[in-house]
Amino acid sequence: MTARYAETGSNRPSRHPERADYDAGTVHGILDAGLVAHTGFIAGGRPHVLPLLYVRRGEQLYLHGSTGAHLFRLAARAESVPVVVEVTLFDGLVLARSFFDHSVNYRSVVVAGEAVLVRDPAVKLEVMHALVEHLVPGRGRDARPPSDDELRQTGVVELALEEVSAKVRRGDPVDEPEDLDRPCWAGTVPLEVRWGVPRPAGDQLSGIELPDYLRELGGPAGSL
Repeated sequence: MTARYAETGSNRPSRHPERADYDAGTVHGILDAGLVAHTGFIAGGRPHVLPLLYVRRGEQLYLHGSTGAHLFRLAARAESVPVVVEVTLFDGLVLARSFFDHSVNYRSVVVAGEAVLVRDPAVKLEVMHALVEHLVPGRGRDARPPSDDELRQTGVVELALEEVSAKVRRGDPVDEPEDLDRPCWAGTVPLEVRWGVPRPAGDQLSGIELPDYLRELGGPAGSL
């Protein structure tokens, strides 16, 4: 298992490089806590960005979508598609004494590389099960696996975690010395995202109890 990703000119941030983190544990923790990856690529000479559900399996990131979406159509026609994937967890506001020094606390990961279409139905099925488990651990035991036709309609691309960096900001605002005496409240406003109370579908069969894995889902979402 990779312990630390290589720091290169491509994955070194130009702003606040001191916030960069190449530790695999940090990267994996952020990816495993997130749900949506914003995925950028070029199609028809124009930049595109798609928000995609994803799951990490070891040193591979799997992005899920429809076979009709641009990215998956490109991947079906080529050996690979250059992409940049970004996941951010927003942790709170950072309120400084000046406009300029306002910020946010966050954890983010950027992955660049070549996305390759997963063509093997057996691997796609494994990834879809892993994705459902990533969204809600335990859910894979209850929900029906996809049919052959549903599997054909589902696009999955694989991206190796090779050119990777995390970036993290924590803590108080960093004000200019001349602003420290300004009579203005300064500090942080933490953001906590929580799962709500599960609501059954209107057409659900009677007598079905809430599964334990949903009762246990009541904690903060996107936490480490």
